[in-house]
Amino acid sequence: MAKKVVIDAGHGGSDPGTSGNGIVEKDYTLKISEYMKKRFDELGIESSLTRDSDVSLDATARPKRAQSFYGTGNDVILVSNHINAGGGDGAEIIYALRNSDNLSRRIASEIEKTGQNVRKYYQRRLPSNPAKDYYYILRDTPNNESIIVEYGFVDSTGDDVSQLKNNWEELAEAVVKAIAEYIGVDYTFEGNVNENYYKVKSGDTLWNIARLNGVTVNELKAANNLTSNSLSIGQLLYIPKKETEIVETKIYTVKSGDTLYGIANKYNLTVDELKKLNNLTSNSLSIGQKLNVSKEEQETETTYTVVKGDTLYGIANKFGINVNNLKDINNLTSNTLSIGQVLKIPVSTEDKLTYTVKKGDTLYSIARTYNTDVNTIKKLNNLTSNSLSIGQTLILPN
Repeated sequence: MAKKVVIDAGHGGSDPGTSGNGIVEKDYTLKISEYMKKRFDELGIESSLTRDSDVSLDATARPKRAQSFYGTGNDVILVSNHINAGGGDGAEIIYALRNSDNLSRRIASEIEKTGQNVRKYYQRRLPSNPAKDYYYILRDTPNNESIIVEYGFVDSTGDDVSQLKNNWEELAEAVVKAIAEYIGVDYTFEGNVNENYYKVKSGDTLWNIARLNGVTVNELKAANNLTSNSLSIGQLLYIPKKETEIVETKIYTVKSGDTLYGIANKYNLTVDELKKLNNLTSNSLSIGQKLNVSKEEQETETTYTVVKGDTLYGIANKFGINVNNLKDINNLTSNTLSIGQVLKIPVSTEDKLTYTVKKGDTLYSIARTYNTDVNTIKKLNNLTSNSLSIGQTLILPN
């Protein structure tokens, strides 16, 4: 029996829900829900909306309306859309006590692929009766597979506000994709695809898509839960990103009575080395100041996938490193390479480019220009959000 979907736009009418930073919950949940209805229609998934306008539904009327479309069977998925508040950052998914976490886990995975972080997916019990769900939309929709999706926080100090305002369609699409694949419907997408995805075209194979995007076929299959090499035109594939790994730097916090000489001596440095590491122009220190006391050159590690015609010498030359270093870091005992082999590439911070942010720049546009990805730039610059400011200096991989 084909599963049906009920889409609940949280709040509405006299109940606006939470609000802040130009976001009113009832408006955004309606936009998200209407978008999802349109997409389910395109995918051939039967679905209904609990509300398609700004009307009020109280705690009694909403569950009844949700179950008025397809009944109380377990062949119905109910997704209730919400926006969070409370100063956190990231999405949350709550699933009913009667259900497993399979669907919620899929939704969390797809939301993370949009660039939004997921705080958790979980169940919550009613304190007065732990056998019951805390939220009435889960508690009072028996047998349905009911979930609540909180897409982000209106009062987040991270990047949730930007995500909700600018990427709400991507977040909604992530839930659509997760549900479609969960119920076994072929997922296709004809809209704009962001940089994390690839839309299958006529003649495509997993091998050429993997090679085009610098990943292996197995990595591509694992990221998309594929059990075979079959593809369909219009299918949307998530491309796993090759993230860099930054070696942790030793940091010292200046205390009362500290001197540059004392700190340098403690960490086997000269004063000049300590000043150079921290771009200091004088010997003055302030209590609480953070100093880099690691003499070791910071390195990042990227990867390279071997293609036909590659040699160790050619790859080493391309990245400006020594062949022996390349062999050492990859534990190679010979110069033989195989197509598709993934090599670790050490990249010194001294070889990095710097870029000054201009008006209109985004992390995505900068990453595209310099042939890298957003996550690499964020890691290199210790960024916790996608927000940029004009004049900000970024380190970029060369």
